[in-house]
Amino acid sequence: MDVVFDPLRKKNVKLTPEEKVRQWFIRLLHESAGVPPTHMMSEVQLHIGKKILRADIIVYDRNLREACIVECKKPSVELDRNVLEQALRYNMAVNVPYICITNGKKTYMFKRRQGGNKLYDIIGYLPGYDEMNGGDSSI
Repeated sequence: MDVVFDPLRKKNVKLTPEEKVRQWFIRLLHESAGVPPTHMMSEVQLHIGKKILRADIIVYDRNLREACIVECKKPSVELDRNVLEQALRYNMAVNVPYICITNGKKTYMFKRRQGGNKLYDIIGYLPGYDEMNGGDSSI
């Protein structure tokens, strides 16, 4: 059995196709978006009513509030409405300004519209950590 070290969970985990995507996106968030590893968690347990769900990755802002939820799928899974609806269900527990779905081949980022409603618009880029913090670049 192949394993990979998950730096967020600080342990070896089974290297499934979905796990490869999750680990790639964790690196991308850190290296390209500037998210500190201390401000990310993987396989986060969420409670929605009596249901317990697991978000693949959650990014936390500088005040340790949830800023982005990431749903990872293996590369053979189509990123369709069902995947987005899954991420939106998870978001019912955290209400983040950014949602991301990825299968490692395609990635879609969504940003909540101004005004605090629950409508999201697709954006064509991965926001940097400063943007996820509302543009505040202070630490």
